[in-house]
Amino acid sequence: MDTWKTVLLIDGENLDMTLGNAILRERPRPEQRPRWERLLRHTEETYGGPVRALFFLNVSRTMPFNFLAALQAMGFTPVPLVGPEDRKVVDEAIVRTLQAMWTRTGNVVLGSHDADFVEGLVPLTEDEGRRVAVVGFMEMFSQELREMEGLELVDLEDDVQAFDFVLPRMRAIDIDAFDPARFL
Repeated sequence: MDTWKTVLLIDGENLDMTLGNAILRERPRPEQRPRWERLLRHTEETYGGPVRALFFLNVSRTMPFNFLAALQAMGFTPVPLVGPEDRKVVDEAIVRTLQAMWTRTGNVVLGSHDADFVEGLVPLTEDEGRRVAVVGFMEMFSQELREMEGLELVDLEDDVQAFDFVLPRMRAIDIDAFDPARFL
């Protein structure tokens, strides 16, 4: 029997690429990347613990041993995947994991902006006893994710506070949340 209450699935490529290409406009340096341990803590506090945290990576080109060891030290289980260049091995593995969750209990939190996971998420959101969320950058979530009923949207910067600095994001600001200090 599973001893965890929530499963956290991280699409490392999607979050890193979005951060680099769309927000920073350069490859993120280590100090610019999310503090993954904060996401794990936020997930545990918000969705219930213990958390089974899986971090999916495509290692077809290189195996980042130091990063994998750091993930393990933070409480994540790295899922290093290989496969042909024409296949999205991380997406395939996450879809299979979402499908495996259909027959299990527990909350599900997915770190990705990708609409490729909608089909795997829908049955999970229809389970009344389960909370399902995606975490990333609010303005980058696919429209399909935004329109899903029963899916919680979590901002990696604002809700999780996973960064040590304010990201240079261009997004609409709700007037009730406007903080002039961020601009001064």
